[in-house]
Amino acid sequence: MFERITVLFVDALSLYVALGVVFAVAFVCVGVKRIDLHAVGTGVGFRILIFPGSVAFWPLLLRRWARGNAEPPLERNPHR
Repeated sequence: MFERITVLFVDALSLYVALGVVFAVAFVCVGVKRIDLHAVGTGVGFRILIFPGSVAFWPLLLRRWARGNAEPPLERNPHR
């Protein structure tokens, strides 16, 4: 029973990472310029640096890219 749960977890994690890699390639090439105005004109080094984070946080970045928000979200915490 524990082996099945482990296999399902590893399969789900592998699928998440595979989708993240596919997304990150497109995002690093095209999407980052659309959601962050400061990323326009950046070089390959910057894109290499943001690649792992794009793989890890691809659902959040996909949602922001799909909405077309060019400005970062407004922080809503007691310190603002």
